[in-house]
Amino acid sequence: MTSSDTKNTSTSQVLSSLVFNSIVFGVFLISFILLRLKEKRIYQPKSSYELIDEEKRPQPLPSGLWQWIIPLLKKSDNFIIQQAGLDGYFFLRYLLVISVYCGVSMLYIFPTLIPINVVHGVRHSGFDMLAFSNVDEKHRYYGHVFCAWAFFWGFLYVMYRELTLYASLRQNVLASPRYAKKLSSRTVLFQSVPDQYLSEVEFGKLFDNVSTIWIARGAKELSKLVEERDKLALQLEGAETAYLKKAVKAVNKLKKKHGGVEALSVSNDIETYVPHKKRPKHRLKFLVGKKVDTIDYAKEKLPELNKKIKELQAKHMEEKPMNSVFVEFKSQYDAQKAVQMVRHHTPLMLTPGYVGIDPHDIQWFNLRMHWLERLVRTFGSNSAIVALVILWAIPVAFVGLVSNITYLTNKLPWLRFIYNMPTQLLGIITSLAPTIALTLLMMLLPIFIRKMALLSGAPSVQHIEYYTQQSYFAFQVIQVFLVTTLASSATSTVTAIVNEPTSAMKLLAQNLPKSSNFYIGYIMLQGLSISSGALLQIVPLITFHLLGMLLDSTARKKWTRFTNLPTMSWGTTFPVYTNLAVITFSYAIISPLILLFACVGFFLLYIAYLYNLTYVYQESTDSRGIHYPRALFQTMVGLYLGQICLLGLFVVGKGWGPIVLQAICLGVTVFIHVNLNAAYDHLITVVPIDTMKALDGKSNTPSYVRIENEDEEKDEIKELPPFQIKKYQPRSSGQYDQRTTSMFSDNTYEIQTGVFDTDNENNINAVPLLADGDTTPVVAAPFWKRFFQPHIYLSYKAVKSRLPEIYNLPDPKEMTDPEDIKHAYDYPTVSSKCPYLWIPRDPYGFSTVQIQELEGIVEISDEGASFNEKGAIEWETAPPSYNDSQAEKVISNPFKEEEEDDLKLSD
Repeated sequence: MTSSDTKNTSTSQVLSSLVFNSIVFGVFLISFILLRLKEKRIYQPKSSYELIDEEKRPQPLPSGLWQWIIPLLKKSDNFIIQQAGLDGYFFLRYLLVISVYCGVSMLYIFPTLIPINVVHGVRHSGFDMLAFSNVDEKHRYYGHVFCAWAFFWGFLYVMYRELTLYASLRQNVLASPRYAKKLSSRTVLFQSVPDQYLSEVEFGKLFDNVSTIWIARGAKELSKLVEERDKLALQLEGAETAYLKKAVKAVNKLKKKHGGVEALSVSNDIETYVPHKKRPKHRLKFLVGKKVDTIDYAKEKLPELNKKIKELQAKHMEEKPMNSVFVEFKSQYDAQKAVQMVRHHTPLMLTPGYVGIDPHDIQWFNLRMHWLERLVRTFGSNSAIVALVILWAIPVAFVGLVSNITYLTNKLPWLRFIYNMPTQLLGIITSLAPTIALTLLMMLLPIFIRKMALLSGAPSVQHIEYYTQQSYFAFQVIQVFLVTTLASSATSTVTAIVNEPTSAMKLLAQNLPKSSNFYIGYIMLQGLSISSGALLQIVPLITFHLLGMLLDSTARKKWTRFTNLPTMSWGTTFPVYTNLAVITFSYAIISPLILLFACVGFFLLYIAYLYNLTYVYQESTDSRGIHYPRALFQTMVGLYLGQICLLGLFVVGKGWGPIVLQAICLGVTVFIHVNLNAAYDHLITVVPIDTMKALDGKSNTPSYVRIENEDEEKDEIKELPPFQIKKYQPRSSGQYDQRTTSMFSDNTYEIQTGVFDTDNENNINAVPLLADGDTTPVVAAPFWKRFFQPHIYLSYKAVKSRLPEIYNLPDPKEMTDPEDIKHAYDYPTVSSKCPYLWIPRDPYGFSTVQIQELEGIVEISDEGASFNEKGAIEWETAPPSYNDSQAEKVISNPFKEEEEDDLKLSD
């Protein structure tokens, strides 16, 4: 097949994708810049309103067009960890590490390989000239081999540094007062517990220093009643609100008709303005059920439900126990000992064991599984995912076929009409359309994978996300990369293979690099369109205003929409960009140009997510950074694929010397991978003893503190003030964090020297631990020395000062009420109370009368919400709760007051 047989689309593919994505990037970015100051709730809620803990609230960024970028990029590790948590910090670090590594690699790969590929090659046109497929002399393969050594082994060293940093930072975090004193850090979940130990007395014999034992018990009937009760209570709240709204509008209409307040005397009898027959109604069954008055029905039904619920709650301990037990120990040290030791003489008994699961994250359905059911469910879930991978290959392969459709025209002449299209349109069809189709296809999978994670027995939200990360990455690599690559390469050579079947391997090897053009377009889509789309948040912007206007009919719904900030789902976020790194590394030597687009794309993604994680998103479910090492090890798939593909190309080209050298490269990679896994696999999942016990062996640490008098402990806990929501006032936009140490720098620590003060157990640096006793000196050093000595400059001691000061303090969201702690690891409905209802106050006393009518049936209040003069609902405080101290006054309707300088385009 000659170049005249088909039209090479490599250049048009890349350029069309670049032009389109650049336009999208520009439109999205300009829109974000113009809307950022106007729509503060969408684009800078964490700094503009008091929606998060005061300890974490960031100073606003400058308000100019571009002035915010440099201060954002200068944010320190401490700031990022404080705002985004460990999970967000390490996700950002992953994006930046890949970007910087691609940028540094270009410095030696471009000057070496591009001349080798271009000069005296087979002269493919367009960007194909820059790839391996243009090389026609086997002695030139040595350049590719030695660049591969530097590139692949270099990343293995970067992995070692990053794993060292992760282990050190995670250990510092978990040994800090904030984490060590958490209830979840002291509580261990044991599953597959033998019947012998399903009693508090017997189980307590297994371990020392046990504080509380919760034997998991189901409550199926209770749960149904609580769900029915809560649904009906909130339905009553909505009905009362609608009833009051009708009355207020009727009064306002009469006032307008009679010329004002003085001309009309308003009675607080609501039925004067809204007849009983016009009160809110609903059907007991969907469409066909009996229609009832919602308020009257709830008044009658709620007391019955509450009575039944209280009876079942009182008899909860009579429920059959599951085979799972939660055990609170007196210290984190005791909990870690329990989870790390061998607990039973029988295989699979008292396993698995988990520490650090927050009560709100428990998947109760999976606590009842015995070991055999768990094994069967895990096998079934994994089998279902494998089957879906195979089936999913069909539509994905079609996407790959379209990306190289021009190569099919020799055997399918009817396709030649595509050559009549403008070059730009042909480029869009063969590059842009497939990348968008591939992205949409992959968006459908996460829901199914999370269901499989739950089915397999994941005990918590964190474990579901971790399972999702594993499985979704497999989908990404196999479907987005391998299937598409093979389909694309096979499509580009199909006519030649039909003409000369014996040349199949050689032709596939020569055309494999051409698939990189498709992935360059895919990287541009992620780096340009996705990054700017993440900043613009067009969907949240529309849903916040449009759905808020259409659906938020009560004060609670309005408050919830305003105060709930978005979060990240790490199980589906990490794999997308890990796969992007795999693609980049696989093609880095074969088609070096991909490094340039990856460097820019990952950096733009880093900026977008850095902004969102620090100023928009609230910290998601705390996985304590565990997704990062998994992402690093998954990235090694790219190292293996890149080396295997390169080895195959050498074999086809019969370059025997390069084949031997490349085999050595692959062997060294396997050796390092195995040893990295052995060194860190267990270390990054536990808290080591020397990070929990004091250096002097005597004084208490946050992980080892003992409180002998439990009554004093409860009194001390009770005195801690709960987090309070204060006034939602926009903050000054003229200040920002001036610290200049970036998250990629190793020089962000303070050298700890001298004698440690052991009196203050709440100060991380003041409590010296055994891990601090390492005699290796940590002194100031130039960058190159810090880079090549991570065992010193990324050690436990050196990394300690990267933690924000908040890690010295208790978590304000930690449970403090002794009654809540008592039932912390009981089935949630065991201590569930009827929702505290919230209706808006009106100026005519209607709401007061309604509250009186519901007295003794439900707790209800009209404090903090009201109707404005137009009859619209406004909220002023958080919804009422059984602990009234949590809600302080906030601005009524935060959108009413606009700062005059909001629309200024520069400082």
